[in-house]
Amino acid sequence: MTAIKTAPTREARLLGVGAHRPPRVIDNEEVCTWIDSSDEWIQQRTGIRTRRWAAPDVSVVDMSEDAAAKALAQAGLTGSDIDAVILATVSHPYQTPAAAAVVAHRLGATPAAAFDVSAGCAGFCHGVAVAADLVRGGTARNVLVVGAEKLSDFTDQHDRSTAFLFADGAGAAVIGVGDEAGVGPTVWGSDGGQAELIKSKFSWLELRSAQQTDAALVAEDPAEVGDVERWPYLEQQGQSVFRWAVWQMAPVAQAALDAAGVSAEDIDVFVPHQANARIIDAMVKQLKLPESVHVARDIVDMGNTSAASIPLALERAMADGDAPSGGLALLIGYGAGLSYAAQVVRLP
Repeated sequence: MTAIKTAPTREARLLGVGAHRPPRVIDNEEVCTWIDSSDEWIQQRTGIRTRRWAAPDVSVVDMSEDAAAKALAQAGLTGSDIDAVILATVSHPYQTPAAAAVVAHRLGATPAAAFDVSAGCAGFCHGVAVAADLVRGGTARNVLVVGAEKLSDFTDQHDRSTAFLFADGAGAAVIGVGDEAGVGPTVWGSDGGQAELIKSKFSWLELRSAQQTDAALVAEDPAEVGDVERWPYLEQQGQSVFRWAVWQMAPVAQAALDAAGVSAEDIDVFVPHQANARIIDAMVKQLKLPESVHVARDIVDMGNTSAASIPLALERAMADGDAPSGGLALLIGYGAGLSYAAQVVRLP
């Protein structure tokens, strides 16, 4: 029997990162014109002071392109050097084509493979896992991983439980061939039994059905049509998600450390999903991270950008000098699904 030929195994590493932060800053005072709340309450519960929203004519693809171009520049590569583009997002408003394919075209990466990943706030870490395996297995030499969200399109400004949370932005990283291991084993999983905790309020089919019903009512009597909003806004059961993240995610982060063969003392920077400052504080305490470890808190100024939050926070830590070149970073993403993923990476 003829054996199937495979490429030799090689190591993967992080080559460069980039970020796109929309210029429009929305502070808590502005949010409180939409809902009955206060700056003090929002900061106490989440740690958020401001968040960024993209302009109406700026898309997930636009933000991804900008962040990716910066990551490529830091890596010393061009689009033509990329063999695959993985884009993590839950807010690209088209079922198809994948946003990744359009981004690849804009960057001149054609004919690179391109596909989107829908794993909520854990999406970027899922993308890093897949990218590293593609490089290690010889399927690709350089892979672009992007986390990008325009959650303002799916945020109900009148929902007191979510209006202050979600934001827009994009972050990107290039994973390529390394001389030594630069991406540790990924610890990941899901719990679909708790899928209702974070979800879209309506499906596209429900939206279509509602539009057809409204059209029929208009034909009979325009006065019969109400003002019920049927857009598929994001909704979540905040307290349940908080408890799950606080008690279940620290062990996952510890498992990623163990899998990489390092300890908390070896880590230079901790970059968790930027969902809630209190969750971050609880994880730091449970992991017993020493004070020497820089803890990313991009949430204070950026809000929750879902799949974009980890690369955005990582890029800021590197730009500010808080994440040393060649240092080790512990990444962990968690959220809708419920899904999660964590890994240790060596910084460029």
